[in-house]
This record gives sequence, structure tokens and C-alpha cells, in this order.
Amino acid sequence: MITILVVEDEPLIAMALEAELTDAGYEVVTAANGRQGLERLAESPRPDLVLTDMMMPIMGGADMIAAMAADPDLAGLPVIVLSSLPEDTIRKRAGRAAAILRKPYTVAEILDAIQRVVGE
Repeated sequence: MITILVVEDEPLIAMALEAELTDAGYEVVTAANGRQGLERLAESPRPDLVLTDMMMPIMGGADMIAAMAADPDLAGLPVIVLSSLPEDTIRKRAGRAAAILRKPYTVAEILDAIQRVVGE
């Protein structure tokens, strides 16, 4: 089973994503900011994919993605960015993102992006 780490500071969005992804058959782990996201990635078993917002308190998505890229154990882990920022801004801050979905997004768009990224 594929495990997805959802990094989102808005509790209602995080809960909705967790419910939809669980219903779609994924195992879901959540974090409220990038620092917590990195902590979850250090746990076992490690998630197979990260869905992250960009603008969060404590540590945003771009800083988390940069920390992942600098860690050889995390550098290859795919990341899907969910953000209201313009796509060119996201690409500048998080260039290694496997996919970018601009808010508002639909569940179908998220599931499609996950399928494209993990190849299921």
C-alpha cells in the first residue's frame, strides 16, 4: 500500500485530504508544517509520496523540499505541491516538484497527479 504524507497547516484541508486519500485506498500520514513533515519522513515506514502546501508557519513547503533535496535518503522522494501561489513562483521555490496543483483543486485532480507520479 502506498503511504502519502500530507503537509498542510489548515486543519480542515488536512482532514479532508486525509479522508479522500484514505477512501481512495492510500495510507495517510499528516503534518502541520514542513518541520513536522521532515520528522514524519524520518519515521518508519517512510511515506512513498509527499503532498505539501507551500505557505505554512514554522517551515514552509519550499524549505522542506530544499531540506529533502539535500538529504540523499529523501532526495528521490516525489513531491506534489498544492498551492495558491502562481506556478512560476512555485517552480522557482520548489523546482523539483513532480507535480503542481493550484488551489482550488479537485479530488480527481489530486488522485490523477498521484497516479501519474507513483505510476499506479
